[in-house]
Amino acid sequence: MKTKAKALLLMSGGLDSLLAARILQNQGIFITPICFKSFFFDCAVAQKTCQQLGLKLIEIDLSKKYLNILKSPKYGFGSAMNPCIDCHLLMLKEAKKIMIKNNYDFIATGEVLGERPMSQNQRALDLIEKQAKLTGYLLRPLSAKALPETIPEKQKIINREKLCGIVGRSRKPQLQMVKDFGFKKFVSPGGGCILTDKNYSNNLKILLSVKKNPKENDFLLLKQGRVFWKNNILIVVARDKNESDNLKKIKEKKDLYLEPKNFSGPSVIIRAFGKRNKKEIDILGKEYLLKFSKNIPPDYKIGN
Repeated sequence: MKTKAKALLLMSGGLDSLLAARILQNQGIFITPICFKSFFFDCAVAQKTCQQLGLKLIEIDLSKKYLNILKSPKYGFGSAMNPCIDCHLLMLKEAKKIMIKNNYDFIATGEVLGERPMSQNQRALDLIEKQAKLTGYLLRPLSAKALPETIPEKQKIINREKLCGIVGRSRKPQLQMVKDFGFKKFVSPGGGCILTDKNYSNNLKILLSVKKNPKENDFLLLKQGRVFWKNNILIVVARDKNESDNLKKIKEKKDLYLEPKNFSGPSVIIRAFGKRNKKEIDILGKEYLLKFSKNIPPDYKIGN
């Protein structure tokens, strides 16, 4: 068998991509993990997983391209505002460019047949592979035996018998592999994309309706604290000290930023999209600050 073949591995940092990487490592494949980050997904977990595997991660920011997809995904959304098929397709198209440029033998992912109802059913896997023009060059090590043989398998670059045939949503086979491989730590199963969160997605829909071209700071603000809307006005109330600190860091000049000075309470940001009524914004800020504060003295002061 040919050894030291080169594979480009899409790395989320989760359990499946961790195991996919180790399966390839055990066959002597030279792996380059790649993480595509966006406004809605970062590579922090992927970095930790790669350190555990002794691999150097490549990070590529697809935020702008991803935002265009989000506005009108060809293959629709999942249960929230998660355009999973369009997202995977974008990542694979970008990965293919790198594969060709750097002479990789194939691309691998941690996908499992039947694990996710929208993006990992047989139809979706076939569709993504075909549309990315990667037919035969996309290996899913965890489900390979349940899928058609790939070109690297046919060429004996990788041994099909040492790949897996996992199908379905149960994680028992993966958890057994964790024990077999001797991993002490791994990220709990589950997606890391915030677009699968229905509360965030609902707030994102409103944001996209009141602002045509949101900025990264707008998306970041939606991740912090309790989020409220009043027409085109966004109100964010911190839930703890960490979120209060975060709000202070990400506030912009046009925001109304409030924090209690002589009583216990959260930081609050009011951000208006479109026309602003300063008096209305000031009243809203005080209203929400007081609503979530405690031990408010009669002569309270609100600092800006």
